[in-house]
Order: sequence, then structure tokens, then C-alpha cells
Amino acid sequence: MKPALISILLLSISNVFMMFAWYAHLKELNNKYWLVAALISWGIALFEYIVQVPANRIGYSVMSVGQLKITQEVITLSVFVPFSVFYLNEPLKMDYLWAGLCLVGAVYFMFRSSF
Repeated sequence: MKPALISILLLSISNVFMMFAWYAHLKELNNKYWLVAALISWGIALFEYIVQVPANRIGYSVMSVGQLKITQEVITLSVFVPFSVFYLNEPLKMDYLWAGLCLVGAVYFMFRSSF
């Protein structure tokens, strides 16, 4: 498998953990003291970093830092939207589409020298 695809796969897995570390406590631990939520989130984030660090190292072997960052942001939005809609029961908004279109522009500018 190509390094870029491995990086994208690992970053996707990493983002799932990241969403839970950053936002699941809003639904699941909202009645707990914030420090409890923070400690649980840090525990989840540890797994996120265990996947994210190799993903970035592998990705950096074939992408620039800017390209890697924009790839990460596209993956983040791609994971965040379903997470917020299906897990947190937030309404699906057109703003997600507009943000996605802005990221398409960012992808174009970061990768245009590769085309």
C-alpha cells in the first residue's frame, strides 16, 4: 500500500479517537466534574496519538507539512460531521458543506504543484 494511503487510513482512525476525546464528554460526562472528563479524554487521546504520530511520519515521507496538514483537516471535517450529527445529535447544517468547499480550495492550492 502506498504511504499516502496508509497515512490517510491511520489519520482517519486517529480522528475517530480524537472526536471522542474532544467531544464525547459533552454527551457522556456532562454531569461529572470537568477534571474527570479531562482525565478520561486524555486517556482516549493517548490512543489517538499512538496512531497519529506514525500516520504523520509516514505521510511526511511523501507529502509536505502543508499538504499533510490540509489532508488532516479534510479528514477531520469528514469525521466530525457524521460524529456531530449521529453521535451528538446536532443538526446537519449547510455550513458543513461550505466549510467542505473551502477545504476543497485549500486542497487545490496545497497540492496544485503535484498535479
